[in-house]
Amino acid sequence: MMSGVPTSTAPRRRSPARTFLPLAVAVWLILEIWLLSLVAEAAGAVTVAALIAGGIVLGAVVIKRAGRRAFRNLTSTFQQAQQGIRPAPQQPGGGNGLTMLAGLLLILPGLLSDLAGLLCLIPPVRAWVGRRFARSLERRMASASAGGFGDAFQQARIHYPDGKVVQGEVIREDGGQRPGAARPDTGYRPPLAP
Repeated sequence: MMSGVPTSTAPRRRSPARTFLPLAVAVWLILEIWLLSLVAEAAGAVTVAALIAGGIVLGAVVIKRAGRRAFRNLTSTFQQAQQGIRPAPQQPGGGNGLTMLAGLLLILPGLLSDLAGLLCLIPPVRAWVGRRFARSLERRMASASAGGFGDAFQQARIHYPDGKVVQGEVIREDGGQRPGAARPDTGYRPPLAP
């Protein structure tokens, strides 16, 4: 049996990231092509090919080293945990995420992406970006409601082609028990969220 009250179907506001991200990617691609054409005019196509190949090789080396470092850190953390030693918390920007991002940016063909990748390899820049990201993540976590999933339940509703949204819940008249099924545990269960 389904029951529920239809809600209003106000148009959802599009996030600024979904609006401007495709535009930013398009502008970035146009700038990359324009810069590569300027370098090709000034220094020749061989120079552009060498820059792109050098960026790919350097990016692969950076990603490989960061992956090895991440595996070493993981192995040492597991060994410390097996010995009963609590691993030391890592400083923001001290991980391998930004190093791998730098390698990925170096692999992408283009001068702007190579410049951004090289900037991410500089330790003070990497530490600054890591701190900013950590603060941003802490703010988002602090502003989130406890145990809430935000729009996850909005997406689980049934949307009909005419735009109406029907919410409902299933009520079983038989109490949820099938014949021959074991009785559920009726003891205390702790709450899912604190």
